[in-house]
Amino acid sequence: MKTVILAGGLGTRLMEETVVRPKPMVEIGGRPILWHIMRLYAAQGFGDFVVAGGYKGEMIKHYFLNYRLFSGDLHIDFATGHVETRDDCDVDWRVEVVDTGSATQTGGRIRRLAPQLGRERFFATYGDGVADLDIGELLDFHKRHGRIATVTAVRAPVESRLLPCPGAGIADPSADGAPRWVNGGFFVFEPEIFDYIDGDADALEQTALVKLARDGELMAYRHEGFWQCMDTLEERRLLEGLWASGLAPWARVRGLTPAMD
Repeated sequence: MKTVILAGGLGTRLMEETVVRPKPMVEIGGRPILWHIMRLYAAQGFGDFVVAGGYKGEMIKHYFLNYRLFSGDLHIDFATGHVETRDDCDVDWRVEVVDTGSATQTGGRIRRLAPQLGRERFFATYGDGVADLDIGELLDFHKRHGRIATVTAVRAPVESRLLPCPGAGIADPSADGAPRWVNGGFFVFEPEIFDYIDGDADALEQTALVKLARDGELMAYRHEGFWQCMDTLEERRLLEGLWASGLAPWARVRGLTPAMD
């Protein structure tokens, strides 16, 4: 299965960082958060990625193009012009970076990837959030209910990415002040998802997910564990602190550790 990572947005609420680089390239522990997300999937057996680029997407291409070079040593013989890389590459991923447009919405980005995804089931997630999520369990849940789409629901005291709860398999009569179920990303989609997206202007959250819920084709997988997005500098500092402590929950899934090597 392929994993789509939505990595093309402007990241306006993190403008101090994103004015010079795309949000998924903002670093946690010296590595882009994009790398952390991909490690989470790859460590659980899903290492085939399609990155939906847009804003400053050339920086994402440059990162992966030179990944092996920067992960090891470089030997240059100036007398002969011979160049040799001696790398110790720590990944065996397959990565495709696709320019899905600088102004395209999240649903439109997925629709633009139809040629790369074909008529197969696929994962999708945002390029700005991490979790201690069991990807295999998420996939098993999706297979059991047999609908077109699964969204991972998380409890977070925020108002963004709210779930279209009716028909999504969860009720949300939140108590006053209590955290609500919100869209944490980490989707599983059947290829029929493309029928629910009309074009570039369609936001996944306000169009496709709402229509899927209306048709009874959306289910929510409840994740009670760790989840954190990186929308602000404060949230970036939180993630950075967890990584530096050696206790980053997303790095401890199935043997991942916060080590750089």
